[in-house]
Amino acid sequence: MASWCWSSLVLCLLLTSSSAHDDFFTSISKMTDLLFTEKDLLTSLKNYIQAEEKKLEQIKTWADKLEVLSAAATQDPEGFLGHPVNAFKLIKRLNTEWAEQESLVLSDMSDVFVSNLTVHRQNFPDSDDETGAAKALMRLQDTYQLDTDAIATGHLPGSSSNRGSLTVSDCFDIGRVAYSEDDYYHMQLWMIQALKQLDQGETSSSVDAITVLDYLSYSLYQQGELERALQLTKRLLELDPTDERATKNQKYYEHQLSNQKGAEEGAESARRPKVATHNVPDDFLPVMWSYEELCRGEGVSMTPRRQIRLFCRYYDNNRHPRYVIGPVKQEVEWDRPLIVRYHDIVSDKDMETVKELAKPRLQRAGVHEAKSVDYRISKNAWLREHEHPVVDKINQRIEDITGLDMSTAEHLQVANYGVGGQYEPHYDFGPEDKSEEFGRRIATWLLYMSDVQAGGATVFTDVRVAVKPIKGTAVFWYNLYASGEGDDRTRHAACPVLVGSKWVSNKWIHERGQEFRRRCGLRKTD
Repeated sequence: MASWCWSSLVLCLLLTSSSAHDDFFTSISKMTDLLFTEKDLLTSLKNYIQAEEKKLEQIKTWADKLEVLSAAATQDPEGFLGHPVNAFKLIKRLNTEWAEQESLVLSDMSDVFVSNLTVHRQNFPDSDDETGAAKALMRLQDTYQLDTDAIATGHLPGSSSNRGSLTVSDCFDIGRVAYSEDDYYHMQLWMIQALKQLDQGETSSSVDAITVLDYLSYSLYQQGELERALQLTKRLLELDPTDERATKNQKYYEHQLSNQKGAEEGAESARRPKVATHNVPDDFLPVMWSYEELCRGEGVSMTPRRQIRLFCRYYDNNRHPRYVIGPVKQEVEWDRPLIVRYHDIVSDKDMETVKELAKPRLQRAGVHEAKSVDYRISKNAWLREHEHPVVDKINQRIEDITGLDMSTAEHLQVANYGVGGQYEPHYDFGPEDKSEEFGRRIATWLLYMSDVQAGGATVFTDVRVAVKPIKGTAVFWYNLYASGEGDDRTRHAACPVLVGSKWVSNKWIHERGQEFRRRCGLRKTD
């Protein structure tokens, strides 16, 4: 008896303990550990099922389905989690479904499985992660103009394998996230999808048509679509004539429609704007429109006249000793501002070393004083000079090719983008009155350390340029004119990753030390 009491006390302490929220959804790399944690939990669960198979047939069926998914996923974790639907479902399983299994098992006090699960749960994603992953799916839906059914069935551009699908419950939960954000547009889309799958015969133990219709009619009402809200409310009452709230809503909608002419015009004016992100100032909307268009591959300002200015060549940086015999491949992506790409610039082995060095240090990316922001979804790590020969080798290569002094540059930053990972339009050079000791960022070097199946481009919104990520290539541009003035044409963004895992590293190079390497121009825009 004493032993049982002590076990219960330890269990209660574990259940009530909490760890710092790790924002799992912001980095595919961090989420790969969750797959192996889930696989370990599954092994423990299978042992428990073998002991009480007859009593727990419901759990066994659920676990068998998950076992197949886990085995396939852990073969290629980044590829599997590169599909946003798979990433969302992983977070939802660990935040919601495993908790349900725990509750069921706790009723039978299976010590081995419960203790294993309880220990692991301290490092599970939480509701913030599930919400973040759901919002990421909605962000991808808007940016790439995806049909809700395409997302729900996993038919995304670039996803030929590891395709996941969303259940009625998944769609309903995404709709509820939109509801919690007062985002009635997305709430409507995902409740319609949930209702569609129910109408097609899919069953759910947690969601029924009455509940979905209740949410859906409310979302339509909030957007001014009273006629459709009334129709769905009548359908709800056909299923449950005793629903008092639906009865009151029906009378209210009928009254409003009888006294409100031009309801259709009101509904149209109530539709949400094109850009579906956080609150965007009106003067910034054109930039966001350009950003989303470029991410979809639309609106690139490539004319025949500009095309002839873009070329490829072998580059030795004025006969640099290291590149006279083996020059690098240089491709001009854009002429004004000059944006160049260097091909085959870092080996696969060196890039893997950089990733392994960065993985234990990855932290949620922030901007200046902000710890984390919705418009920058990634995890970053900083690699200092001299901590590894590969880091020194990359820094030396940047200096040799660009001709700029690295002694005042920032450390090498490594970033891994999560579900729908992005970085909305911004400048790298920063405000002049807040320049650091070594001046503003004169130039940016961006190395792509992975291919991305779909999405993830770097776009320059003001000049309408889109640069696709190609593993082993680096893109370089100056953020400042030679005069030291900020070049507004360099405003750029990282498009949301639609399918895949995006790894990049970048070097921000500062003004100090470049006085004799890039001489000052006489005019403001030199």
